[in-house]
Amino acid sequence: MPATQKPMRYGHTEGHTDVCFDDSGSCIVTCGSDGDVRIWEDLDDDDPKSINVGEKAYSCALKNGKLVTAVSNNTIQVHTFPEGVPDGILTRFTTNANHVVFNKDGTKAAAGSSDFLVKVVDVLDCSQQKTLRGHDAPVLSLSFDPKDVFLASASCDGSVRVWQISDQTCAVSWPLLQKCNDVINAKSICRLAWQPKSGKLLAVPVEKSVKLYGRETWSNRFDLSDNFISQTLNIVTWSPCGQFIAAGSVNGLIIVWNVETKACVERVKHEKGYAICGLAWHPTCSRIAYTDAEGNLGLLENVCDASGKISSSKVSSRVEKDYNDLFDGDDTSNTGDFMNDNAVETSSFSKGIIHDDEDDDIMLASGHPRQRSHFLEDDENSVDVPVLKTGAGLLKEDEEDDQADSIHNLPLVTSQRPSYDGPMPTPRQKPFQPGSTPLHLTHRFMVWNSIGIIRCYNDEQDNAIDVEFHDTSIYHATHLSNTLNYTVADLSHEAILLACESTDELASKLHCLHFSSWDSSKEWIVDMPENEDIEAICLGQGWAAAATSALLLRLFSIGGVQKEIFSLPGPVVSMAGHGEQLFIVYHRGTGFDGDQCLGVQLLELGKKKKQILHGDPLPLTRKSYLVWIGFSAEGTPCFVDSEGIVQMLNRGLGNTWTPVCNTREHCKGKSDHYWIVGIHENPQQLRCIPCKGSRFPPTLPRPAVAILSFKLPYCQIATEKGQMEEQYWRSVMFHNHLDYLAKNNYEYEESTKNQAIKQQQELLIKMLALSCKLEREFRCVELADLMTPNAVNLAIKYASRSRRLILAQRLSELAVEKAAELAATQVEEEEVEEDFRKKLNAGYSNTATEWSQPMVTNQVEEAEDTGEADDTEEVAEIHKHEQNPFSKSANSSDVPVVKSGAVVSSSQGRVNPFKVSASSKEPATSVNSARSTNILDNMNKSYRKSALNRATNNEKSPVIKPLVPKAKSKQASAASYFQKRTSQADKTEEVKEESPKNSLSETPAMCPQNTENQRPKTGFQMWLEENRSSILSDNPDLSDEADIIKKGMLLFRVLSADERKAWATKAKGGKASDGVEAKKRKCVDDESQEMENQKEKATENLNLPKKHKPLDLSTNQKLSAFAFKQD
Repeated sequence: MPATQKPMRYGHTEGHTDVCFDDSGSCIVTCGSDGDVRIWEDLDDDDPKSINVGEKAYSCALKNGKLVTAVSNNTIQVHTFPEGVPDGILTRFTTNANHVVFNKDGTKAAAGSSDFLVKVVDVLDCSQQKTLRGHDAPVLSLSFDPKDVFLASASCDGSVRVWQISDQTCAVSWPLLQKCNDVINAKSICRLAWQPKSGKLLAVPVEKSVKLYGRETWSNRFDLSDNFISQTLNIVTWSPCGQFIAAGSVNGLIIVWNVETKACVERVKHEKGYAICGLAWHPTCSRIAYTDAEGNLGLLENVCDASGKISSSKVSSRVEKDYNDLFDGDDTSNTGDFMNDNAVETSSFSKGIIHDDEDDDIMLASGHPRQRSHFLEDDENSVDVPVLKTGAGLLKEDEEDDQADSIHNLPLVTSQRPSYDGPMPTPRQKPFQPGSTPLHLTHRFMVWNSIGIIRCYNDEQDNAIDVEFHDTSIYHATHLSNTLNYTVADLSHEAILLACESTDELASKLHCLHFSSWDSSKEWIVDMPENEDIEAICLGQGWAAAATSALLLRLFSIGGVQKEIFSLPGPVVSMAGHGEQLFIVYHRGTGFDGDQCLGVQLLELGKKKKQILHGDPLPLTRKSYLVWIGFSAEGTPCFVDSEGIVQMLNRGLGNTWTPVCNTREHCKGKSDHYWIVGIHENPQQLRCIPCKGSRFPPTLPRPAVAILSFKLPYCQIATEKGQMEEQYWRSVMFHNHLDYLAKNNYEYEESTKNQAIKQQQELLIKMLALSCKLEREFRCVELADLMTPNAVNLAIKYASRSRRLILAQRLSELAVEKAAELAATQVEEEEVEEDFRKKLNAGYSNTATEWSQPMVTNQVEEAEDTGEADDTEEVAEIHKHEQNPFSKSANSSDVPVVKSGAVVSSSQGRVNPFKVSASSKEPATSVNSARSTNILDNMNKSYRKSALNRATNNEKSPVIKPLVPKAKSKQASAASYFQKRTSQADKTEEVKEESPKNSLSETPAMCPQNTENQRPKTGFQMWLEENRSSILSDNPDLSDEADIIKKGMLLFRVLSADERKAWATKAKGGKASDGVEAKKRKCVDDESQEMENQKEKATENLNLPKKHKPLDLSTNQKLSAFAFKQD
């Protein structure tokens, strides 16, 4: 017999209304937003008794003649019943209480408030209070365990908790609900309820189903749902017998289930579809009283009256029958009695050991998957009935052979088995869009990022989307209708991307508004395949991506061309894009004890597509979940978890994650949070919105953006040492993006990197000075190992002035090692270039090509312009002796590689630690070949020839050099370092000209200054000598010789080609009176002819000290080189 629905009647003014029965069920008690409590003898009572308890009454409870109400003056008041006489205040809160309940015998009352607290108060002695703390948002509802051991609570923070009342601790917490900042914004008030009498099950309304959790194990035993439920469930209540559950939804549907069979036995629809906010089952009869959010009262009669008796009789009779019939998949109403003592364990145990086919039938009949997380058995669900009989018998004292007796004893046996108390699985968090607020809000942010804001309005008046850009000078705001009910969005400089879920009639759609398109068609829509919903989207530079429920990621061009598709390893959680980078976070497994188990993929979608992170675990804080992912403005992946920890990808440490900020440290209150909208590395800024008492901001009024600073979690941050260490490593980490940009050929400011290096070196020097004062000399050497060569020089001076000679000696040794490392690094780079050219010139080694001839000329020109005579000498040396650079003859192997600034001495002299040989097998004495006796002559002649070559090229086609200074190479740094060291008096004797012993025997040894005088001066050197004073006057801060030369090079390059040519000519003319030069002029013709022969054979120096850039030659350079070769 179906339930009878009586006509509803007006009870209170519109607003939240609560209802309950008295102990005997003779009266219905309601309270509402008018502040009145009304006592109805029946629904037809035209004159109910009314008691005014305050301005507003949010909840009421009645037990043992005590009526308690949660009133808007932040108190829990007590009145006598039915007289309605005030009987004092039970407890107070700092804000209004939302729900109040009695325990089973009425001795205690519990109340939950919007100040996040739950209080349990003794009714007879209100001084006996217990406060339960742990929720991070207003408390929605409470329910007492019938045995007074536990108290369940639901909160706006999205969690449902079970508290141990005795020690006020949280036994378990489930993140089941939508998060919100207040009760009025809650999607559901989530009025949960314990099963009467036994308290074995806790019923929680979650979205469109009722989840039932087992006592002690806290596992999700099963869910109750129905296809007719289209909106979220608001409230549940149990029948007094514990066999039925009634639930009310926000659209006025009341559903009643038989918990034994999981079948829906009643469906009743509200007359006007108002939200059901109060539900109470009569203590003895089959009646349910309910109230709605408009203040009306209704009554259902004859609920489950006949069907309940039939169902219970069926179950009792079936237990007496054969075991196999009990689990017959064809009979959907007989899957075990959940209500009798130990029945839950019986059903779970039986489901765990029956045959696969039978278990599948049960699952299909009930419509819910099996839950085995609370089983201890390790079986594979393949034990047949005889084995069951044996297993059950083993657990009893006396083995029973009779199968029926075994079945009768099964509940007793299973109740003695230990319950599972190990780690519990964590519900997986749902997909979300970074920078968005919860979906259930009527006014929400769909996305807030560094480009702009997309808001969604979905109320009775309008269903629309507003797009607002931060830079209004380039983009204008856009208003879009939301007829397709788009739920996720993303925004970039190029487009707006929207997506909606599928419905019964329409497929899930991806909608792109490409506003930067140059043609007239600026939008496109793509339909997803059937049964495939878009769960996350993102935009990059020239591409869009959508992750779907089919575990696929679909790539599109920004114009709508479908590109690659690949499978995701797990359900997507969130995605973000920046430039060519795609950042994906997904569920890589099931987490336990409140932890999420997430994985991350990072891909680059440029011309050379590659995967950077291959499903690595995402290191969330313990018991937290992901709340934001994205990129910094400079393109570094970042994410934020629910504990407020901001982490950034550290590309300088093997793509590891490093926490860079804890936003909770900046929050004033426990319930305050920061909502992240953007991250900048230069300047270091964390852009976020402060949210008081919530995790996300409202759309109106427009939230104000705050800027937080970064701080790495280093130890002893209060000390000077800890502060400087944190600053140094933060500077290093936040400038790693410059190396990434350089590696991927992006443009960036060189001055930014120089400034960062300068700041880092200053911090290292300060830390070294601090360690010196503390007499931590070993620590000083460790710090110096992080310094640049120039900073190490300063550290050596500081140690010497501090009279720490041992430290100065150690630092000097470290400086030598650093210089050797630089030289070795340069050799490796040159070997890579050498291999490249070998491949490039394979088969053409005896013919002059455009790759060989201009390269030599250009190299000499560059050496002349920079004033590096050593480089030119090395070029000439190798041109002199290498007959075929690509042949494997002894001639090429005999020639050593001498780096700029590196010194080579004879074998009889002192061993030089800086000497770098082309082959480790060749000794340094290979320089002493007979061909090298006139090496100084060859150098000067070669240099003159190079100058002539340059003059000839300038006459034919002047090479226009760029005005932008080139970045200083590692080799140049090493060269400047060695030059500084040779200027010291105690190091002079280590620096010798690279000449053999017999040459030195003919020419007296000279100091570096005298040697420099013997070399022909370049046009730049002569220009610098004449203009040095003006450079110093214009730049008084230049004290280092290297800086003066660098500044001079900049000014010299600005000169016209004719002026530079004039200076070069002047330099050649100035050497006519030089004795050494006059002596060597006798063989100018021979040397010139030899050089011409060398050029015809297209020799190419495989170990040039300067870094080649063969692909960067301009057309003018190639043409000029070709014309010179023809002459």
